[in-house]
Amino acid sequence: MDLPTAPEVTEALRRRAAGDLGYPAWLLEPNAGPLAEAFAERMSGRYDWAPDPGHVRPFNDLNQALQVLLHLWTRPGDGVAVHTPAYHPFLDTLRVMGRPLRPIRFEPDGDSWRYEVPDLTGCRVLLLVNPHNPTGRVLTRAELTELAEHAERHDLLVIADEIHADLVYEPHRHIPFATILPERTVTITSATKAFNLGGIRCSVAHFGHQGVREALAAQPPFVYGSANVFGVEATVAAWRHGDAWLARTVALLDRHRRTIAERLPATVGYRIPEATYLAWLDLGRPGQAEVLERQAKVRLNDGATFGPGGEHHVRLNFATTEAILDEILTRLAKAL
Repeated sequence: MDLPTAPEVTEALRRRAAGDLGYPAWLLEPNAGPLAEAFAERMSGRYDWAPDPGHVRPFNDLNQALQVLLHLWTRPGDGVAVHTPAYHPFLDTLRVMGRPLRPIRFEPDGDSWRYEVPDLTGCRVLLLVNPHNPTGRVLTRAELTELAEHAERHDLLVIADEIHADLVYEPHRHIPFATILPERTVTITSATKAFNLGGIRCSVAHFGHQGVREALAAQPPFVYGSANVFGVEATVAAWRHGDAWLARTVALLDRHRRTIAERLPATVGYRIPEATYLAWLDLGRPGQAEVLERQAKVRLNDGATFGPGGEHHVRLNFATTEAILDEILTRLAKAL
């Protein structure tokens, strides 16, 4: 986000910096105590899910968590099913680790998106990004239940990336996948997206799947690193004390996603996202991110990097001020 950090977070970091920067008492606890407790409290309070804090483990970020999970539970050649277009670092991970992508293609459907699940034979994992990046789609309970049935049928581990859960707009609701299929699900999330904390490098994974939990427990305790004091401090402050800031921010983003619909030329395909601060724009032809950066001096993500279905698109981050968004849209409208 191009927005200020929640004051509750910055104050918590100031207090920590002015205090004890030695080894925290929780360092040798496998689940990084306060982080696991804050995660469990937030899931219970916001999403009516009561995860076991003892099954929570810290990671640097979601990319590391995904790579660790694939390393523990899969081998090269095992397929991974993902809704596409997809968050491009995840696609890069699958390519580098030799886990073939099985696309579940999002297709335009009126003002939203639909998909059909292909044959998942040969897959070992369903990587579920919900709310979805880049389309902003929030899956319904019926859709999640159908995906759970596929996971059962094909004996899949479900890695549920729910990092955008706190950025869902009314009337949509985020439903943790672990409330539907707990014994097959590892949930990965972080405060970094909703609270603008990308640089703190702190995330959590909840291991509902006993086999994966045991596989991780068999590894050396620090082989994948450990949580850092400032990352835990910022995350706990955000989750426990940052909701007033978050509500104001979501209200701003809600206005922005609608402003984009009003201001873009009619030739641009745009479905107002149900979550996230990302606009997925169909420009009808490839290569337009580079063109618009050159002509409009606006930097967008090239949709081709998001895999199947992204070729004609660009992704716009609208988590900024009203003045800057106005300038962005003015420049884009002129160039387009």
